[in-house]
Amino acid sequence: MLKARLNNGVEMPLLGFGVFQVEDSDVCEKCVGEAIETGYRLIDTAAVYLNEEAVGRAVNKSGVPRSDFFITSKLWIKDMGYESAKRAFERSLTRLGTDYLDLYLIHMPFGDVYGAWKALEELYRQGAVRAIGVCNFSVPRFEDLIVNNEITPAVNQIETHIFTQQRRQEEYLKKRGVLLEAWAPFAEGKLGFFQNGTLLALAEKYGRTPAQIALRWLIQRGAAAIPKSVRKERIKENFACFDFALSQEDMNLIAALDTAGSVVGDFDDPEFVRELCTRKYDF
Repeated sequence: MLKARLNNGVEMPLLGFGVFQVEDSDVCEKCVGEAIETGYRLIDTAAVYLNEEAVGRAVNKSGVPRSDFFITSKLWIKDMGYESAKRAFERSLTRLGTDYLDLYLIHMPFGDVYGAWKALEELYRQGAVRAIGVCNFSVPRFEDLIVNNEITPAVNQIETHIFTQQRRQEEYLKKRGVLLEAWAPFAEGKLGFFQNGTLLALAEKYGRTPAQIALRWLIQRGAAAIPKSVRKERIKENFACFDFALSQEDMNLIAALDTAGSVVGDFDDPEFVRELCTRKYDF
């Protein structure tokens, strides 16, 4: 497993298993268990996914030492703020059945981000979390956060795939020593992702699948990725992307697919942001 060294020296796997939209507890526990059997050690969840308990059960039943895992969870909008962030973190630990996290992320750049970040800095200094970071922060929001706080996030988890390649973010984050982590690495199947002609041609050339080509492309950029699947064969397929490499010519072919816009979640759309900020959750 290839790993990235974060800006605080902690090593993080470049390929993980995501559980967004896997709310059924039994299904989530089963597919996380299958991912662990396959070899995944980075498991990415969030309070708002409503499946931290299922993830925790799978991890604890696996027989794999806790120290071998890299467990990520996230702070949702309703818990932004200094005190509320600390309480939310403790609830996540309880649901996951662990006494520390490897990575804790601010899930959205809305609400009292600065109060929440102060809480995350404190949790990090106390050793309750090995690294802290953010999700969905634009370049200006990210720069504002680091200018006005003490600790630079180790990770920015953002929508990144063949259609939304985040080249400006990539260049900026590399200068700041921050890892780009790709959510929705398959664009949630939008824009005919799995039928894309370039991916299909490269899949045939390398004897791989479009998903493996897309993941390999991200890894060769130095980005982390957290693909999701509830099907065992897909879980294993996604993991098998370390024993081949794309040529620079083929990397360039994929680069030409960039739309320079969001496909899954447009954070420049006021209605999208309003819906996120007003959505009610009970957790």
